[in-house]
Amino acid sequence: MRGWVREAAGGLPRQFWFLWTGTLINRLGAFVVIYLAIYLTQDLHFSQSQAGLVLGAYGVGGAIGTMTGGVLTDRWGRRPTMLTAQFGAATLMLTLGFAGEFWQLLAGAWLLGVFAEGVRPAFQAMMVDVVPDRDRIRAFSLNYWAVNLGFAGAAILAGFAAKFDYLLLFVVDAGTTLITALISLVFIAETRPVRVAVRRARGGPGLGTVFRDRVFVGFLALNFVIVLVIMQHMSTLPIAMSADGLSPATFGWVIAVNGLLIVAGQLFVPKLIDGHHRSRVLALATLIMGVGFGLNAFAGSAAFYAMTVVIWTLGEMLQSPSNSALVAELSPSLLRGRYQGVNSLSWSAGSALAPVIGGFVQQHAGSAVLWLGCAALGVLVAVGQLLSGPAWERRSAALRLSQRKLTTPAPAATETLHEEDITPPQQVPVPVDD
Repeated sequence: MRGWVREAAGGLPRQFWFLWTGTLINRLGAFVVIYLAIYLTQDLHFSQSQAGLVLGAYGVGGAIGTMTGGVLTDRWGRRPTMLTAQFGAATLMLTLGFAGEFWQLLAGAWLLGVFAEGVRPAFQAMMVDVVPDRDRIRAFSLNYWAVNLGFAGAAILAGFAAKFDYLLLFVVDAGTTLITALISLVFIAETRPVRVAVRRARGGPGLGTVFRDRVFVGFLALNFVIVLVIMQHMSTLPIAMSADGLSPATFGWVIAVNGLLIVAGQLFVPKLIDGHHRSRVLALATLIMGVGFGLNAFAGSAAFYAMTVVIWTLGEMLQSPSNSALVAELSPSLLRGRYQGVNSLSWSAGSALAPVIGGFVQQHAGSAVLWLGCAALGVLVAVGQLLSGPAWERRSAALRLSQRKLTTPAPAATETLHEEDITPPQQVPVPVDD
């Protein structure tokens, strides 16, 4: 047992564990987003449409926050961006709890989305900065495990808190966000590389550099499609189960299988996928997720739906750390914040469009067509990931070569900026072992 724990968690930098601890604490208190729709409709007696607008405002704010946070992460620094976002989110969370008017809730949710999601690029970039390439799969698996453990705990704790007073949800959520911010303030050092000698790439580095990066944009396009599939579990799946006569409580325990399986098995994933090409792991994960969602076309009982959740969760467990590690490998060191921000934007856009597209297909073509369509998309994305694999490997190898002479000391890294550090390589003759 000790040997397994050492393999799963041993040897990671001290700063990673401060980031990990902050994630766990923050997720344990992540109450508000889970219960916001219920709070708005049942406690404040707003309509479902008004509740949808407030939640939509949070989503729009989150999209802006990830982009802004990505730029600030590279320009201003990881630590100041993270601290500003965390302290701002804690303040806005508490402010939202005391808001009563619709316009106040709309504006508050939008601002909360900006700050709460703005921390993500800084957090991800800092994790990439401090964790060596060889340990990133383990680090991202451990972080994903903490996210799901915290989320499972939050769902349970929030239910008890809501019985007493909905305001308690906002107070506890703000409190845990504040604790996370204090951990960042006291224990976490800046990791952004310091530019010593700069030879600017044509036009200078910026968000345009990310969107002109065809390799990365191709990766995001494939990822966006699979996000449309994954997020059906939050929108069309409960509708399909209700149509089969299953209660909301049944949906609750069926979807809980997802979190329980991740908490129980995620730490075994790094050893399972170690040494395999990212593209092959992602393609396998995508196929498994496609099959899992596709089987919903034949489901009619709670047990069958639970089985499909088990299947697509296994794919999700393979996909999440591999996806995060690949984003890190495809990102030039001095543009990590921007790359992480655009990656987060693809998830936000996919999460926003998934219920719209899924609901339209489900209403006009039926659930069976929706689920079989998810399976077909899984196959297409998996093929695309396999075909893109050589380009991803060449890009990763080229960036490793360009950064081999650079170091990332803490608390502040010093590195000489070369053109390839801010502009992704286009043609690099690096052999790839397929």
